Amino acid sequence: MPLTLEKVIAFCETQKYDYEVLVVDDGSTDHTVASVEALASSLPQVQIIRNDHRGKGYAVRNGMLAAHGQIILFTDADLSTPIEETERLLSWFSKDYAVVIGSREGVGAQRYGEPGYRHLMGRVFNLVVRLLAVRGIQDTQCGFKAFRHDAAHRIFERVQLYGEKAGVVTGSMVTGFDVEVLFLARKLGYPIKEVPVQWYYANESKVDPLQDSLRNFRDVVRVRWNDLRGRYRE
Repeated sequence: MPLTLEKVIAFCETQKYDYEVLVVDDGSTDHTVASVEALASSLPQVQIIRNDHRGKGYAVRNGMLAAHGQIILFTDADLSTPIEETERLLSWFSKDYAVVIGSREGVGAQRYGEPGYRHLMGRVFNLVVRLLAVRGIQDTQCGFKAFRHDAAHRIFERVQLYGEKAGVVTGSMVTGFDVEVLFLARKLGYPIKEVPVQWYYANESKVDPLQDSLRNFRDVVRVRWNDLRGRYRE
């Protein structure tokens, strides 16, 4: 985490806009909190939000709702998409997009080090997503997404799968929370721009391909079911 923060801050310091960095801790048991707090003591732009371990979807939601910027971006802590790719996303907000997402698909996208079976699993899942929930998006799962402030708050206040009632979990938990976020963005009428980015595969030794694939599929079905039951109405 210290190295990640150093990279993010170094990038932000070269930009002309003001910034804040929110680190949302998902119930870590290592020295993450202490190291971030040490850095935040000298950098007021850095803050930490401490959660119980409730999964990435819950952590992202908390961070997005706590952010103050006109544009709010979330990224994975391992920076699998380099923070420098931010510039590719920001330029689209001046063209009236409210949601701009990084994509590992499309002309200009580059994947590094990803095993073939992982790519195949991702494409099969994306087909399911496009059939059942979010049409026209080639990559819903890239952990690099930016939102206009008003759109972020309207969307994340309405998430159901891993929202404020999400329970404490044990172990790693890969979910389809991104699908619900993008489904809600579409339902609320926000235009979405998908932008090809560079992406580096991280060794996900804790990921269970079968269990996590089943959970993701279940999440997509739950999004569609929630919509049919009227749970996403204004």
